[in-house]
Amino acid sequence: MPATYTHHRSNTNEVLFIAFELGWTKWRLAFGTGIGKNTWQTTIPARDLDALTRAIKRAKERFGLPEETGMVSCYEAGRDGFWLHRYLQHAGIRNRVVDSSSIEVNRRRRRAKSDRLDAAKLLTMLIRYETGERGVWSVVNAPDIQDEIARHLHRDLMSIKKDRGRHGNRIKGWLAGCGLKVQVDRRLLDVIPTLRLWDGSSVPPELQRRIEREFERWQLADRQIRDIQNERARIIRNSPEASVAKVRQLEQVRGIGSNSAWLYVMEFFGWREIRNRRQLGSLAGLTPTPHDSGDMRREQGISKAGNRRIRAMAIEIAWGWLRFQPDSELSRWYQRRFGEGSTRLRKIGIVALARKLLIKLWQYLETGALPEGALLKPR
Repeated sequence: MPATYTHHRSNTNEVLFIAFELGWTKWRLAFGTGIGKNTWQTTIPARDLDALTRAIKRAKERFGLPEETGMVSCYEAGRDGFWLHRYLQHAGIRNRVVDSSSIEVNRRRRRAKSDRLDAAKLLTMLIRYETGERGVWSVVNAPDIQDEIARHLHRDLMSIKKDRGRHGNRIKGWLAGCGLKVQVDRRLLDVIPTLRLWDGSSVPPELQRRIEREFERWQLADRQIRDIQNERARIIRNSPEASVAKVRQLEQVRGIGSNSAWLYVMEFFGWREIRNRRQLGSLAGLTPTPHDSGDMRREQGISKAGNRRIRAMAIEIAWGWLRFQPDSELSRWYQRRFGEGSTRLRKIGIVALARKLLIKLWQYLETGALPEGALLKPR
């Protein structure tokens, strides 16, 4: 029978620390009250909140803590999202959702790893973080439930566009194997019977039927894309929400369309409290990562530790900015620094432009001041 650690303390300021190691079938919980003190771990069925309540009560009994003891918890951001965070906050537990990639690891080539060891490490790092060592990891800013729901529309649209591209590429690949080239669009089934192979024969019936089945999936994705785009257009046109007003404000800038304006606001500007430009660049993963040690100095590129959707869109918009806002100060800066350089240098420069433009658009939403030299769309 495992040993029970029971301590009778008179300190009512004691805090119970809880670390979650979340799995699909079970959760491992690690409990402790401070660095160098005894800890306790237990396992409960995944997503069983009643079992979680019983485990917390049992932990307080083992550590001799009163019922009103304050609690602090943490778990790694992942598949379980933020519902557990909201439950813990509702239950009076201060919770931290931790960026998994920011957790320090042992640099040995081979290291032991198990749920028990991971939970113990999380517990130790939580205690260190709460006692003032803020650089031990990065904490994720959890969105409100409505802000999280608002992200489904554009993320669904991006996912379905990828699916439509896969269906179209399969059809192109099958026909390329016959020496044929087609444009996959809504007229495809009318074009297929007119195609001829190198010997003048038509596309084999078996391949035609396979193409028809694949094209039905392409049509479904295409229809869903148009439905989502129409829904988004209605929201932008009619919604009184403050976040949608920011979308409309961004859309007024030449070179910014519905896709980028909606993505910027719903992923970043609509709900995040951005303190400064450095934080914004870091959130997008557009910050430099120098390697400077002794006499060796080199640049490793951008960190890519932030939101990949924002980062990809920011670079795409930066290329468009050069086209639609050629007289703006940002475009002139790019042309002076990188316009006459090699292809590689121009690609490096466009990342720098993307970061600068992202910051300027944030400032435009906050203050109403357009980037210098930029133009609005004609009404």
